[in-house]
Amino acid sequence: MEIGGQTESGANGGGGGGFRAARCWELLRWAAGVLRGKAVGLAGRLGRIARDEPRRVAHSVKVGLALTLVSVLYYVRPLFNSWGASTMWAVLTVVVVMEYTVGGTLCKGLNRASGTLVAGFIAVGAHKVAYMCGDKAEPVLLAIFVFLLSSAATFSRFIPEVKARYDYGVTIFILTFSLVAVSSYRVDELIRLAHRRFSTIAVGVATCLCTTIFVFPVWAGEGLHKLAIANLNKLAEFLEGIESECFRENATFENLEAKPFLQVYQSVLNSKATEDSLCNFAKWEPCHGKFKLRHPWSQYQKLGALCRECASSMEALSSYVVTLARTEYPEAHPELCSQQVRTACRQMSLHSAKALRELTAAMRTMTTVPSPASVHVSAAIKAAKGLRDGLSEGADLARAMHVAVIASLLSELVTKTKQITESVDVLARLARFRNPETTQTHKGVAIDVVS
Repeated sequence: MEIGGQTESGANGGGGGGFRAARCWELLRWAAGVLRGKAVGLAGRLGRIARDEPRRVAHSVKVGLALTLVSVLYYVRPLFNSWGASTMWAVLTVVVVMEYTVGGTLCKGLNRASGTLVAGFIAVGAHKVAYMCGDKAEPVLLAIFVFLLSSAATFSRFIPEVKARYDYGVTIFILTFSLVAVSSYRVDELIRLAHRRFSTIAVGVATCLCTTIFVFPVWAGEGLHKLAIANLNKLAEFLEGIESECFRENATFENLEAKPFLQVYQSVLNSKATEDSLCNFAKWEPCHGKFKLRHPWSQYQKLGALCRECASSMEALSSYVVTLARTEYPEAHPELCSQQVRTACRQMSLHSAKALRELTAAMRTMTTVPSPASVHVSAAIKAAKGLRDGLSEGADLARAMHVAVIASLLSELVTKTKQITESVDVLARLARFRNPETTQTHKGVAIDVVS
């Protein structure tokens, strides 16, 4: 029995061990499956990001290339002997300066180089002045210089113009001046230290600039121009949707809230931060492509502000139309279904959309505002005036309240469309967009002369 018991116990123990091993194997397989799923999901997500914007892949390669190039300073012994441990400043410069756009890299690179240079000169001068005043007065004077200059530089960052374009440079100035001024009390070869630091930073900045300009450049100015075109397109899409879904004779107002055109203006409302950033970086960029020197980048901000005002009016109109749709619009407000009201509203929205489409085409080809755009704006203004006159002749204004609200909102959109047209016309004149009619005339004359 004991032998049998021992055998049975050993069998049970062996069975328990096998069960635990099988359990662990199942857990390992489950964990491997989870990790595999996570890896596949991450790879798919990265692939979608790369397909949506291939320039992001190019930017990643450029950063790796720039870091590899500045690493040569550390690997090649003659260069390392010239700069010593200061070569790491070139690597750090590439990491903090390299931006997605050419303008962003230029902005941060030139700010960093100029801030370091100016701070180095002032710090060396402060050290010389403090040194001449004796050993006891030297640390006191250095502390006073650090306090005064760092306080003044920090206060300058609150100036809007400095904040917008030179904030990073002021920060580097404060950092460099404080480091050099404080270390000058313990370091004997201060000028050599400052020279090494500035020269390695200059090498890092130069590497970033050459890489970002000559290897698959991404221009902030081009991005700002495309953003303006996209905003005009979205405004036109909203007006076309309003015309087809609300003011045509067969409009049913069914599932109106699910229509995508009612949300396209949202991205226009949220475009200010991107627009300001691109505009700031574009001002640092040299002439490139069709964008000449001293291109009127600030005019894009004025155009963007008008587009956002137009999008705000669209938001109000969208909310009101959706509210009417929830209250069974055709039955509850039969006066809005009249042919005269529908025709006027349709003309206002349709001509405004066509005008915006013409402006989009002009911006895309960088040509002057075509005459059809002005014609469509005039037609929209005429339709708005006719609708207002028709409302003023009505005897029962209470029943026409909804018509008056819609007419007012559409009239506001027509006014904003006119202002946008004028803004694009100003941009075309300041940027010297070509006139297609003049170009065609010149080509015709040339053909006649040859023939």
